[in-house]
Amino acid sequence: MVPGMFCPKCHSLLYRDGDELLCRKCGYRTKVKGTPVKRIETRPKEKEIPVFEGNLDTLPKTKVTCPACGNDEAWWFMRQTRAADEPTTRFYICTKCKHRWREY
Repeated sequence: MVPGMFCPKCHSLLYRDGDELLCRKCGYRTKVKGTPVKRIETRPKEKEIPVFEGNLDTLPKTKVTCPACGNDEAWWFMRQTRAADEPTTRFYICTKCKHRWREY
């Protein structure tokens, strides 16, 4: 075991509690020694990743029913979104309401 990361009494993982390390199982506490731990900052994930940015009129159209409005025409394009041995994903954009959906 790495010293300082696990409780010497019950061998559970120690968690930071201010300037101390705390065992949530048995209550053992000890002061943090040495270099302070750097906290890794993460940025929030984007809600939507743009798959197509451009003029929709350049895309081909097909006859498919929009699940949002029932329109029977949509622009479509394909992207490889998974492993190379998996089939491509077909993306559709409704020509009426601009709803986007995909088929695997």
